[in-house]
Amino acid sequence: MSTIEELDRTPASVTGSSPVVSPEKFIKCLKKFYHHWKDHETDIWGSSCAISVATPPPSEDIRYRKSLALSMWFFGHQFPETIMVFLSRQIHFLCRQKDSDVLNSLKMAVSEAVGVDIMFHILRKGDDGSALMDEIICAVCAHSESNHVVVGHLAREKPEGKVLEAWSGKLHGSRLKLFDVSSGISELLAVKDFTEIIYVKKAAYLAASVMRKYVVPKVEKIIVDERKVTHSKLMVLTEKILLSPINIDVKLKAENVDICYPPIFQSGGKYDLRPVAFSNDDVLYYDSGSVIICALGAKYSGYCSNVARTFLIDCTAEKCYAYKVLRQAHDAAIAALTPGSMVSSSYQAAVAVVRDKAPELLPFLTKTAGAGIGIEFRETWLSLTEKNDRTLKDGMIFNVSLGFQNLVDKTNSDKTKEFSLWLADTVLICKKNPEVLTAFISKADGDAFYSFDGDNAGLPSMKPALKADVMVPVKPVPKPELMLPLRENLRSRGRTPKEDLRKQLQSEIFKNKTNEAAMRGGAADHKLLEGHSRSRAMEELVAYRSAGDMPGSNRLEIQVDKQNEAILLPIYGITVPFHVCTVKKVEIRGDCNRGVYVSITFDVPGTTASSLHATHLQNLIFLKAATFLSKDRSHAVEVINSVKILQKEVIERARRATLVTQERLQLCDGMRRDRIQFSDLWIRPSFAGRGRKFPGTLVAHVNGFQYSASKSEKVDIMFNNIKNAFFQPAERDMITLLHFHLYDEIMVGNKKTRDVQFYNEVMDVVDAVGLKHRSAWDPDEIEEEQRERARRKEINGHFELFVKRVASVWSQPRLNHLSLHFESPSQKLGFNGVHGRTTCFIVPTPNCLVQLVESPFLVTSLREVEIVCLERVALGQKSFDMVFVFQDLKRDVVRIEVIPMTSIDKIKDWLNDINIKYYESKLNLNWRKVLKTLDHPDSDKNDRWEFLNPDASDSDLENTETEDEKYEPSGSESGSESDDEDSDSESVVDSGEDEVLLAGSNDDDDDGAESWDEMERKARDADMEMGSDSEDERQRRREKAKRHLNLQHSLGVPRKRQRAN
Repeated sequence: MSTIEELDRTPASVTGSSPVVSPEKFIKCLKKFYHHWKDHETDIWGSSCAISVATPPPSEDIRYRKSLALSMWFFGHQFPETIMVFLSRQIHFLCRQKDSDVLNSLKMAVSEAVGVDIMFHILRKGDDGSALMDEIICAVCAHSESNHVVVGHLAREKPEGKVLEAWSGKLHGSRLKLFDVSSGISELLAVKDFTEIIYVKKAAYLAASVMRKYVVPKVEKIIVDERKVTHSKLMVLTEKILLSPINIDVKLKAENVDICYPPIFQSGGKYDLRPVAFSNDDVLYYDSGSVIICALGAKYSGYCSNVARTFLIDCTAEKCYAYKVLRQAHDAAIAALTPGSMVSSSYQAAVAVVRDKAPELLPFLTKTAGAGIGIEFRETWLSLTEKNDRTLKDGMIFNVSLGFQNLVDKTNSDKTKEFSLWLADTVLICKKNPEVLTAFISKADGDAFYSFDGDNAGLPSMKPALKADVMVPVKPVPKPELMLPLRENLRSRGRTPKEDLRKQLQSEIFKNKTNEAAMRGGAADHKLLEGHSRSRAMEELVAYRSAGDMPGSNRLEIQVDKQNEAILLPIYGITVPFHVCTVKKVEIRGDCNRGVYVSITFDVPGTTASSLHATHLQNLIFLKAATFLSKDRSHAVEVINSVKILQKEVIERARRATLVTQERLQLCDGMRRDRIQFSDLWIRPSFAGRGRKFPGTLVAHVNGFQYSASKSEKVDIMFNNIKNAFFQPAERDMITLLHFHLYDEIMVGNKKTRDVQFYNEVMDVVDAVGLKHRSAWDPDEIEEEQRERARRKEINGHFELFVKRVASVWSQPRLNHLSLHFESPSQKLGFNGVHGRTTCFIVPTPNCLVQLVESPFLVTSLREVEIVCLERVALGQKSFDMVFVFQDLKRDVVRIEVIPMTSIDKIKDWLNDINIKYYESKLNLNWRKVLKTLDHPDSDKNDRWEFLNPDASDSDLENTETEDEKYEPSGSESGSESDDEDSDSESVVDSGEDEVLLAGSNDDDDDGAESWDEMERKARDADMEMGSDSEDERQRRREKAKRHLNLQHSLGVPRKRQRAN
């Protein structure tokens, strides 16, 4: 599972003015606290019989205290100016009334689960609580079994405010013995559980995303435009982006996000490698030889992360080599973080690298390689120093921060002579190898070195003063998402074109996909496999068991036996029965003096478009078509209509038989006003019927949704049947919608569908138009636009509120295994295309590619995609096609056609971002034949897609099945391929009773293709018309026609007669 998928599936606690404390979380933490206290009572807890923790008053400053960390760990919130005293069988809270009201809900649950009673001492306004503190101290003394009462407290925290000062005075003025338990709390919080790790991962992903998607492009644009921007201005801009993750397409709630410290930007010879450093008012210095340091820390739900990067602009060999040594030392410090090792091993590994590669830099190395990180930004108990002998454990998280401070370069400029280098990452200790949570932003040499010098293609050679035998490597290829503006405008050393960069990334993705395929093998979850083209076995189609069961009539006419679902045809004077499922098309083909011709085309097993298979009947001969002359036109029309109605009835029964039985909906109890419901919603697909339509109400119950528009029109959607849920506010379109893509199809009225959508229009689709043009400054028109904007905002707000309330239900423990969450499309990454013969705007979400406005809907799960093929990509083309091929090769491909060529770069970058391998082709491929060939057991699973590689050998390309080069979006063979997630809900009951079914099916037939005789006749006619042309032109036409005929022959068109030379 990718990082963004894992983060999106994990609910976060929502902070607000009235915090809600989870009893389950508090009980879990409280048990861990008491067990740790009991197990380490005599060492790090100092034989304390009571633990006192006092949180300071609220403050606007960013501060880290163990008291606040413990409060956040217990409750998920910080309760300011609160005194907590833990005894073996009691917990005393000295707090305000509003905090007591929140914590009071924990009393009964804690008493039952932990066996500890909670006591509250309410602090009145203006009172310092001295009397209440005496009560607590008396309770502590009475609770102790020894004459020497030891109270653990946080000795290093200076009391703030009159309440905490009074409490400190009471503790120090009494006969109680005090012991500093800071180490005990540090060890208690050192190892993170699953939820804490996810919070840190979210914070780290946010920090790395801000660095990669905003900081780096922003700095590059400043350099390219040669603008003067101060460090402090960059700090303010970056902080705004960090506090609003939606601006960089990071789907994290802004109310859960905060900064660990103000972002740091340093350049121009003034550097401070500490988080307490600040960004001064100096202008960002990016002239030749400059070094730019960027660092930022992000919080999510109170848990911290950190990342720092250094960028070198046209620097000397000494600076580049120093950075390389620092990067290797930083990697060594990270690699040493393994369970069971000493904390000091990390810093020692970094020192060993510096001593080996550049011992002259060792005095400038920072004295620590970082520290533990979590609720506290710096857990000093786990500082990565040379003498820390504590043991590393699985689940610990570190901020690995390493740098060279105040190095001196041999230059004359004061702004480049003194410089520093700094790298920092957030790292999780795992059982095998440590996981770098901020690896989203690269620190490779190629992503850190910049150059304005186009004439100097290589990096400077190393000077003997540092290390003559070490060569600085040629700049590796950076990722295409990073430093794109700089790569296009600066003449960089060793930079390759954009397409070459994408190829390198695609090569890495190919290796990863190959490994995943080898691990995956043939196993697949049946719920993830959708859209299989189900074929019907021949033995299932039995109209009559024996000849005696057939009707006794000997009339030579076409008859329809509705009871046995058969059509009886007179062939050579004998009545021959055919099951209606074997009939592909029946129609009237022209009139004559003698009557009308009734043409019947059969579904022949083994053909491309056939839904039947007869592998066990390969030696039989099948009838492909039959034509009959009928003297009675009314009888012919009646037969055709009877056959088509009978076919629809059979299809309806077969489709209903494939429905999966859903669990019963459990209605929620309580008052109607307390339910999570949304009124005035329209549904797609709509219910059948010709009466007036009315909106309905969507209600979230215990195990699913129920939509009801009337007593007879109801739809139930079970939570365990929801595969993907989408919320799309009205931005480009006129509707705001909720869309549910399901595992198994359900019935909506008389339609079977896998996609159900609920929507509301934000404005009237049809506007009243006056008789004359209205002015742009018309007050009525301005007022109308304001009303439309207000209505759009109001409707979007109602949908967002409903989504949040449903998300709170889905985050309950009983539904965690379903991993349900709403996804929102990213309009910035959208592109136009044709899907289902409809032009639409297609947008990606974190897990899918969707089109939810026009019917048929498109929902393609990106986790199930094996490769993407970009077709018709050639010089001079104005558009191209995109085909999604799935891991299960039995699924039909998803095709998006007529995508503007201007979107191809954006699509390629997006496919690289989501780690999907793509190929390019100049032709449209016949994917049915390709997938059938590749799904053979003897095919090579590792190199089966190499025939799509433009660098593959000619023999590979010759074996590729392709369609005609001429592009026909609606008439080509690709149009018959069904989408894997086709949301076009088909009616299983014909609602139009008066419809005369005379028209033939839209299915293409092989008879529609031109024969070789017809093509030869057209060629002769063209030659006669163009007789005045030159011999060279006629020769070119003959060669072109010959190539066209050879291409059709390669695609399987039978050659009846070859033209003589």
